[in-house]
Amino acid sequence: MNPLSRRERQIMDALYRLRSATVAEIMEAIEDSPSYSAVRATLRVLEEKGHVVHQEDGPRYLYLPAQAREDARSAALDHLVETFFDGSAEQALVALLRKSDLELTDAQARQLSSEIRRARREGR
Repeated sequence: MNPLSRRERQIMDALYRLRSATVAEIMEAIEDSPSYSAVRATLRVLEEKGHVVHQEDGPRYLYLPAQAREDARSAALDHLVETFFDGSAEQALVALLRKSDLELTDAQARQLSSEIRRARREGR
C-alpha cells in the first residue's frame, strides 16, 4: 500500500468509522472538510492507490475501505517500524513506552507482559 497524505488519512479515518459513505457523508465526518470536488478527487486517488472501492447505489456512489481496518493498521505499523525504527519492533515499543504522556495502569502493564510472553512462545 502507498503512504497516505494527511487529507487521505482523514478520509480513510472517516470511512473506517462510517464503514461506507457517500461523499456528502464523508464531508460531514471530517472537521474543516474540503469542497465536494476535492473529496471526490481524493477518493479517486485513494481508489487508484487501492485503499478504497466504490459501489453504485442508484445515482450515487458509496465508498468503502478496500481492506479491513486491522489489515490496514498492521500494514501501517509495519511501514512505521521499517521507516523510523530500522525494522526493530523492540525500538518502536521502547519509544512508545518512553513517551512522557504514557501512563500505564497496572492492568495495561499486565496485558503488555502477557502479550510479550505470548509472542515469545510463538517464536517472535
